[in-house]
Amino acid sequence: MPDLFLCHFAGLQYTEHYWSLSPDARQQWAGNLSVELQARLPHHALYQVFPARSETDIFLWSSFLITAPDQAARVFETVARLLNAHRVDLRPTHFYWGFTRLSEYSKAKSSQEIDPLSSEHKKYLIVYPFTKTSDWYRFGRDARQGMMNEHIRIGHQYPQISQLLLYSTGLQDQEFIVAYETDDLPTFSALVSELRTSDARPYTLSDTPIYTAVHHPTQDTLNLFI
Repeated sequence: MPDLFLCHFAGLQYTEHYWSLSPDARQQWAGNLSVELQARLPHHALYQVFPARSETDIFLWSSFLITAPDQAARVFETVARLLNAHRVDLRPTHFYWGFTRLSEYSKAKSSQEIDPLSSEHKKYLIVYPFTKTSDWYRFGRDARQGMMNEHIRIGHQYPQISQLLLYSTGLQDQEFIVAYETDDLPTFSALVSELRTSDARPYTLSDTPIYTAVHHPTQDTLNLFI
């Protein structure tokens, strides 16, 4: 059996209280948070979102290897304790989370698949929720596989773009969370444009809001907002 991972994405915005602090106080706060993130979330990445979106400043991606059924609860406790300690200065705007799973449509592991525990990241991260229509699930297995084969073929034409698919059906409002890593945003936009011409596209119920974020080392991301 492949390893099971829980990935948690937190959109966060600095509060008026934070901006009322002096630059020196903000610098000290950022340094303390950076140390705390490294200690409590060994597998995390912190991204700049603002000014790509107006309601979110930074995006925290943390990943956890799940080895027992009660471990998800411990993950939520860890993230809650960390974020709650800073709620006066940093408020949550959105949470996405889900689990890895073997794909129903592609059994072989792809070279474009993101390793949730990797410390290496491309410059840009794009994350969005995804839900299929009920009509999609009324198709037989072979019909769905045929449409997904086209989808997979298009993705393989962009080998420089990596993807992670998380399953959240029945756990959040969406069925999936899709995360992409790329070093070239226009090329990623071209991939999405081509995917939207595929036969599977009419069976997409929702795929917004989209978060586009820029990767920096944790301290560098925090320093942007001092």
